[in-house]
Amino acid sequence: MRQQPDIIIPQSVDMPRTELSTTANGVKVYRLATEEFEVVRFTFVFHAGTSMQTKPFSASATANMLGEGSIRLTAQQIAEQLDFYGSYFDVNIDRDYTYISFCSLSKFFTPTIEVAREILLHPAFPKREFEIYRTKRKQSLRIERQKVDMQSREMLAEALFGNEHPYGISVSEDLYDELSTADLRELYDKLYTADNCFVVCSGNITPEVLTEIEHIASDLPYGHNHTVTLPKPQTTHYLERNIPTAVQSSIRIGRLLFARTHPDFVGMQVVAAILGGYFGSRLMQNLREEHGYTYGVMAAMINFDKEGYLAIATQVAREKREDALNEIYLEIERLRHELVDEDELQMVKNVLIGEILRILDGPFGIADVTIENIMCGMDNSATQRNVEEIFAITPERVKQLTHDYLRREDLVTVVAG
Repeated sequence: MRQQPDIIIPQSVDMPRTELSTTANGVKVYRLATEEFEVVRFTFVFHAGTSMQTKPFSASATANMLGEGSIRLTAQQIAEQLDFYGSYFDVNIDRDYTYISFCSLSKFFTPTIEVAREILLHPAFPKREFEIYRTKRKQSLRIERQKVDMQSREMLAEALFGNEHPYGISVSEDLYDELSTADLRELYDKLYTADNCFVVCSGNITPEVLTEIEHIASDLPYGHNHTVTLPKPQTTHYLERNIPTAVQSSIRIGRLLFARTHPDFVGMQVVAAILGGYFGSRLMQNLREEHGYTYGVMAAMINFDKEGYLAIATQVAREKREDALNEIYLEIERLRHELVDEDELQMVKNVLIGEILRILDGPFGIADVTIENIMCGMDNSATQRNVEEIFAITPERVKQLTHDYLRREDLVTVVAG
């Protein structure tokens, strides 16, 4: 007789410590050495997200145009050189930060770092490539905004923070027409500086590799500390947008809470997971399995540099939107007033710990978590503390957190469709 092996959830997570060096111009370089992998990845993180821009779309355009040509290399030459060696270059940008990553096999690190130097230190922002980029992004955003999901996402940000707040503002795609390469150059000169950057490198980081990465960091110009004082959020508790042609309604419910450094953040991650953090979650069982209102629903804690919030999102047939809203509110109230079952809570803990282990399976995932820890002012011991906090949470604690933070009158609801 065959027997399924026991599921073993480890009680601890082994996160390697970083080795830190600081360049002459003040850039902190964090090293996560794993010699068993013949790959190298290094990520330059600049505090240059969309909340730092003074002109709409300039932050994302600057980041995405870095690889479109340098003083020495054209966009085609950059792409061909990276492709030839099987290396890749990736740019991501959020509200607060821009992440510029390069990855290569160890044996092809030298030609990869040469391209990285051009991209990071000598971008040309060529006008022809910029015009193509601007036209494509404008058209893409216009198409995306026809979808109810995109509209409700922007509406929730506006409802939580206000339409004048950098985290909540949403501007017309027509403003791409007012953007110029001079705007990109101005933002690059202002924010892509040594004081506004840190670097995380992982994989087979030999002393020689580390030296080359530090050389690029050392050549970043000195700048000034461009701290942005964000205005106080102006929350609106209900927004609705009627779209007569829409077949579905996109629903988002949230609550402005706190950033990841808050002592209740991990606890609220558990609350969010119970509500909609995995396939067997309460909202999934209710909205999908019992009522057939939706294919899927999610709930999660969203973390920004200065703020954080809980968000629930789903799409339903427009004639079922009131029913779906009532069921979501009902599940929140159940969690506020009833103790969660121990078995259900253990399942959620297993899901959350399993997700942490999945992310940390390899040097690149470890580097990503390290970046997040650094941005929150923490070292990698924070990951183990989070694991311990997840294991320690009780049904009583879940009830108390939900009761304190998810009162019906505090919730923000937006509907598009």
